Amino acid sequence: MQNGEVLMGNGAVARGLIEAGCHGVFGYPGTPSSEIMPEIVRFKKKEKLNIYTEWSVNEKVALEAALAFAWTGKRAAVVMKQVGLNVACDPLMSAAYTGTTGGFLVISCDDPGPHSSQTEQDSRVHAMFAKLPVLDPSTPDEARAMARYGLELSEKHGIPVILRPSIRICHARQWIPFVRPESLERPAAFKKNPERWAATPKFRLTLHHELNDKLDLIAKEEAAAGKWNCREGAEKGPLGIVAAGPTLAHLYDIMRESDLTIPLLTVGLPHPIDYTVLDRFGESYDKVLVLEEPEDAIESQFTDRTRILGRRSGHVPSAGELTPEKVNEIVEHVLAECGLKEKASIDSAVGDPVAEAVNKLEKTVRRPTLCPGCPHRSSFFAIRKALPRAIYTSDIGCYTLGLNLRAVDTILCMGGAVSMASGFWHAHNQDAGEPRTVVATIGDSTFYHSGLSGLVSAIYTDARFVLVILDNAITAMTGMQPTPGIGVLADGTKGRTIPLEEVVKGAGVEFLEVVDAYDHDTLKETLLAAQNHILQPDGRVAVIISRAPCLIHEKTARHQWKGNHVAIDPEECEGCGVCVKTFECPALIQDEPKAKVHIDRSVCVDCGNCTVSCRQDAIMIGGNGK
Repeated sequence: MQNGEVLMGNGAVARGLIEAGCHGVFGYPGTPSSEIMPEIVRFKKKEKLNIYTEWSVNEKVALEAALAFAWTGKRAAVVMKQVGLNVACDPLMSAAYTGTTGGFLVISCDDPGPHSSQTEQDSRVHAMFAKLPVLDPSTPDEARAMARYGLELSEKHGIPVILRPSIRICHARQWIPFVRPESLERPAAFKKNPERWAATPKFRLTLHHELNDKLDLIAKEEAAAGKWNCREGAEKGPLGIVAAGPTLAHLYDIMRESDLTIPLLTVGLPHPIDYTVLDRFGESYDKVLVLEEPEDAIESQFTDRTRILGRRSGHVPSAGELTPEKVNEIVEHVLAECGLKEKASIDSAVGDPVAEAVNKLEKTVRRPTLCPGCPHRSSFFAIRKALPRAIYTSDIGCYTLGLNLRAVDTILCMGGAVSMASGFWHAHNQDAGEPRTVVATIGDSTFYHSGLSGLVSAIYTDARFVLVILDNAITAMTGMQPTPGIGVLADGTKGRTIPLEEVVKGAGVEFLEVVDAYDHDTLKETLLAAQNHILQPDGRVAVIISRAPCLIHEKTARHQWKGNHVAIDPEECEGCGVCVKTFECPALIQDEPKAKVHIDRSVCVDCGNCTVSCRQDAIMIGGNGK
């Protein structure tokens, strides 16, 4: 039997990097990309490979470090999700001009839907904007092959290459055959060339011309070669389909199950593309349907779009993921429009077996919420109690779920909580009258990522707000990646610890308190003291570090409640439901309005923090309640 494994698409990407002899992998975690780095570490340890791995503090830092790695002649990759590419955009644009010597692959995992992102942007369009080649896999094994090819393509033409697997590729599973990793023993050899690596605007113009020449050559040699952009089926006919990424996989399934034959142009290298390939395909059929997500990256590159059916014609939705059901619906509609539906026999009643199975369980589907015993819940509850009239700015992470606790008013992007708090304060400070209190909440990993620069700016501009750093000592939402605050590196080895307190003090903060997130009364008192500080004539930004470990990652943290028995006295409970609505712990159950609340013992961790949420003191530690 051939050596291999059933891998997630992210594992397949990691395997492609391993097999290409990649020397260094950098990144910042974010769904749907987070599993690539752990898989690199797994293969690295299993096969005893000399690969440098780094979770950087943000995507910009990761890309810059990886690019320097590649400038020494080594092969390097940087991993992020599509919104992380925004953070890395500045160095990415310059990297396109300077090029590279070793292979350099930018892996940007897209999230059409979006399922776990602020926006459903398209990294293919970003690649076109940056003038970089981009590869778009349609299966996990193709993602593995493209990861290897991308590094080779980059090295051959001296240009960064983007690999763009979307969420359905990242999280799909497939048998992946393994090949022996390339042995590329290369000593780092950076060759000084200031006109290239430190180019001034005048020389950047020259580099821009060189970049255009590289793209033209890639379009002619690579895109037109048929390796990733392939034409299948009849040369003429009433309908042809162009498909890419997971929509191509969905289309293949539909055609196979419906015994349907339609000429196809599959596009795995959407930029740079040989326009003659597109135009010849477009001229060969009465109508051409373009299936891609989430933007019209391929559709927009047809010279003549009069025959093209896609987003611009309204045949393909302008937002949202193209699920198998949606692709099925689009194809059926276009077949009918082209007079081909009778030849098709597509089953339009494609169901969702997972949804059907869940419905059969007859269980109530909960909305996303913080875990039982989560320290963030206690922090948010204290903030609402202490400062109920404040403006609440927050950020990207588990604490986004503070929305459910009515302690979050704004969420923009990574680090936005701090900068927006500053903006709100300055806006209200312009007006006469009582100043408005602003409370910003941000996690420890997000603060290291991009909250520090906002804090420095706020101190510099004399903004006044309360910043609560929710420190659970891990990057929890994306899969428990380490932060600089715990001093553990991507492969589990020891690094240097960068304490939050020292970072905050270094920014010039005068009011800094570290509080146990579960100490409700002390946290409320500290919040009120912080508000009093920012309202003083010589006040500044007040920072509170609300600290307690994530219970999912640090299960031993539960020992502090050993012997606790949280109970609800049914005689005292009035069924008001305030505890369920305002504290929203999954362990608190109210089966119907005004029914007495009881505790779900299968999820309760006996932390006892819910006791502060009951107006009748019906929730207690100890006692004979349920």
